[in-house]
Amino acid sequence: MSEKKTDSERKQLSRRDFLRNTGILAGGAVLGTGLMAGCSTGAAKETPAPASAEVWDHEADVVIIGLGGAGASAAIEAHDAGAKVLVVEKQDEKTHYPNTRMSGGVWHNPDPTGDRAARVEYIKAMMSGENIPWKNEGEQEHVSADMAEMFADGIMEVEKFLMTQAPDLDPAGMAPGGEASFPMFPKFKEAKYGKTISTRYKDFQNANSEVPSYEQPKEQKSSGEAFYWALVEEGIKTKRPEIKLLFSTPAKKLIQGENGEIQGVIAIQEGKEIKIKAKKGVVLTSGGYEYNMPMRKAFLEGPGVTGWGFYGTTSNTGDGIEMAILVGAGLVKVAKAASRIESAFPHGEHFEKSGLKMGSNTSVTSSKNSVIVDNYGKRYTDEHIITDSKRPYRYQFYKEAVHYDLLTMNYPRIPSWIIFDETRRTSSSVVNMKISTVGYGYLPWTKDNMDAIQRGWILKADTIEELAEKIKADPENRELIDTKTLVDNVKRFNELCATGEDKDFGRTPATMGPVEKPPFYAMKLYPGGPNTKGGIDANAKREALDWNANPIPRLYTAGEISSVYKFTYQAGGNLTECIVCGRVAGKNVAALTSWS
Repeated sequence: MSEKKTDSERKQLSRRDFLRNTGILAGGAVLGTGLMAGCSTGAAKETPAPASAEVWDHEADVVIIGLGGAGASAAIEAHDAGAKVLVVEKQDEKTHYPNTRMSGGVWHNPDPTGDRAARVEYIKAMMSGENIPWKNEGEQEHVSADMAEMFADGIMEVEKFLMTQAPDLDPAGMAPGGEASFPMFPKFKEAKYGKTISTRYKDFQNANSEVPSYEQPKEQKSSGEAFYWALVEEGIKTKRPEIKLLFSTPAKKLIQGENGEIQGVIAIQEGKEIKIKAKKGVVLTSGGYEYNMPMRKAFLEGPGVTGWGFYGTTSNTGDGIEMAILVGAGLVKVAKAASRIESAFPHGEHFEKSGLKMGSNTSVTSSKNSVIVDNYGKRYTDEHIITDSKRPYRYQFYKEAVHYDLLTMNYPRIPSWIIFDETRRTSSSVVNMKISTVGYGYLPWTKDNMDAIQRGWILKADTIEELAEKIKADPENRELIDTKTLVDNVKRFNELCATGEDKDFGRTPATMGPVEKPPFYAMKLYPGGPNTKGGIDANAKREALDWNANPIPRLYTAGEISSVYKFTYQAGGNLTECIVCGRVAGKNVAALTSWS
């Protein structure tokens, strides 16, 4: 007769069986790279020893992994609730550029006169879609009702929270929005769910355009730089210096007690393993998996490695997802991303090691004197939908880009090609030079675009026919381009520009301009954007959940690693949830009783 096992033993066996069955433990392998650095292979296979046996290098009530908008909001809230807070951050302090900082700084700010019940319904539609009649099923029905209620209240406090940290932010940039962005969602008019313009300080209009955002004085900061500055530099470093920040200290593993509760973190500091005690709990806010090759292969649609490009920080390597999986966390909608179609280039150590291109926020996609075609040279979309702020669908456009042709068994739009002429080339940079990877020095670029042309990132030719041959010579085209198709499609587009009406795809006339002045250019575009959104399952309290939707004791999460936007995404949603969910996580973990 087999020996009867305790609930704790059954829980540990179930977790090990899951990890083994999914291949995470097979041969000592893990999903990503470096997870078990400094640990033996066998360490991942067994439940860690009880924390009481550990010798701690640091301890705090609340330990937060990752210092972006979500981590900062959680730290501020936990501190203000009376907890001793410690934050571990893998990036160096001097080059601390999380996605929050590299973003456009936009967040949601519904009109306070809007109906709260309507706001709940609209939010639930974005999060889960279960209350939309034509939607087949909800994306996260097990938690969406409570999360929509929590979010509907928390979002109304974002402006006050930001202004409390930085009173000299420009209030004019925080005017409440009007009607919601998705008119087909329930109660969109009554909800009055809108968004603000980009976060900014009062003297932002006098900023020197020749100086990178991160080098400008505080009074002239705007976009994500201002949002980050308000939370981290002012909210934490200036107002709450008691919060301990450990930069250049990547977290590697969660320490779990014999009953499954999270009791601390193993991190690497100056090449050595350190143990950090979390007396109340841990909050995971370490971002997505944009630069984790195995996760991209496993989760993203289409060619996950060569066929995508992300324009946020390269430090988002799925570390928190890996750590959560190893303590039994469930995953939900991991393939979701806040993505459109963007340029991406073979640059940086990630490309050298694994072929992961570096993306860039691409402003050219719906500008005059440009048109987008697939690998065959055929136009397939209204280009303006990719960037039009009045149409929220742009962050779902990656679905169009990963279109699969079942008859030819390929992805004809990976990459797509933006075709433009000399008029467009000389008018301005074709990528955003203020934010994103170019704005923070990850990618080199010049305003005249010539550096990219010299690098071969942009193809140049005297005629459209010659441009087609150069596209064909690119290995990623797979010799699919048809010269006549490209010539005919550019010609057709120019004819539509002359009439002022796009009868083929309905592009906004103001964005149209012919591609007619030589030389001509072609640049590759891929599905991609700022970040992934799928990851750890979590509830309205921001407790991390296992595969049966049970909370993992003392483990909380917020931000894109566990984004609430599982059905669709409205621009500005990432920063909004950083504050709303980060604050909830920080408050709830701080309210716990210490385990020791």
